Formats: sequence, C-alpha cells, structure tokens
Amino acid sequence: MSLLISRWPLSKALLLEILSDRIADCFVVRLIWERLGYKPAESLDEVWLAGENTPLDWGEAFPEAPEVIAQRKASVKLTRSIPKEYKQLLKKSLNFDGYRIGELYPRRTRRATAANWLLAWISIRGEELPEKGPLPLLFDPPLDPIEGHPGDPPVY
Repeated sequence: MSLLISRWPLSKALLLEILSDRIADCFVVRLIWERLGYKPAESLDEVWLAGENTPLDWGEAFPEAPEVIAQRKASVKLTRSIPKEYKQLLKKSLNFDGYRIGELYPRRTRRATAANWLLAWISIRGEELPEKGPLPLLFDPPLDPIEGHPGDPPVY
C-alpha cells in the first residue's frame, strides 16, 4: 500500500539546480506529477496514475503519469499548459536567459519547460517561492547531455 506522498517543496535553489542539469530527470518529472495530482500505483513502485485531483485533460491524455522530459508529446502538452502570462517566469524570477547554442538539446529545453511550469504553478496559486529549500541528490551535469543522468529514460 502506498503512503500518502507530500509534495517536495519548491525553491529558487531547486529550480536553478534543475536548469543547471544537476538533478535527475526522474526526480524533476515527479515534481510535476505530484502537482498534477498523479499518485503512485499501490502495486507498482515506479508507476504513477491519474488521481482524483489530476486535471481531466491530463488524466484522459495520460492515465499513467507521462515522462514530460523524455516524451515529446507530454513535453508539448506541458508547454501548452503554461498560461501565456507566465511564459517568461524563468527570466523574470530566476534571471535565466536560456541555454547557449552548444547547450541546446531537447532534454535540456524540456527541463527548462518543467522549471517554468513549476514556477507558473506557484504563481497561479499566489504562493511565494523561497530562496532555499531541501535539495535531492545533486549530480555533476552529465557529460553527454543527450543521455542525462543514470536512470533517466531516453529522450525521444
């Protein structure tokens, strides 16, 4: 039986580490899943399913929590779900100007989308984003930014 999972607290430090590619994709997507109302399946450790608080359009499109970094279709949906007035939050809130030309990989741009979505989620609720908070295990940025961190699913 699954335990009730509380949301991992967000902070500027956490979002900056996501943008710096020091946090595994599998952790980043769980931050999104938690906020979209997905819940771990009771019988399967790594499977998360739409819950009673999952928005209907997400639950219908993805009954099983999607890999919003690895899967293009899920990443596109995540991008489109950010209201227009919140599209520039990475720059406004984190002073993030984007990646340089040599750093542009689908995996990294999708991570930036995930961080922007999390910022929009906070802003829509009128919550404050603290400077610091707990951080998961941090990695060095991967040598091959296409591959990601150990355990991350392949990007397509």
